[in-house]
Amino acid sequence: MMFRVGQMKGDNDAAVLTRAMRTVEPDAMVDVDVDARTVKVDSWLFAEEFLVAFADAGYDVKLVER
Repeated sequence: MMFRVGQMKGDNDAAVLTRAMRTVEPDAMVDVDVDARTVKVDSWLFAEEFLVAFADAGYDVKLVER
């Protein structure tokens, strides 16, 4: 699944977002593209579970691909 992040400023965001996704599923494959402002997550869990983690970390996101 892929999410578009409303605000990203740099590599620190990548680390924060990766940690946030791994709080939902520690084994998730996470790919953060700061320039494109996207986060790809390879997981068997529902996207909604990750949306909560984004919100808890203070990021506004939209699901763009399941």
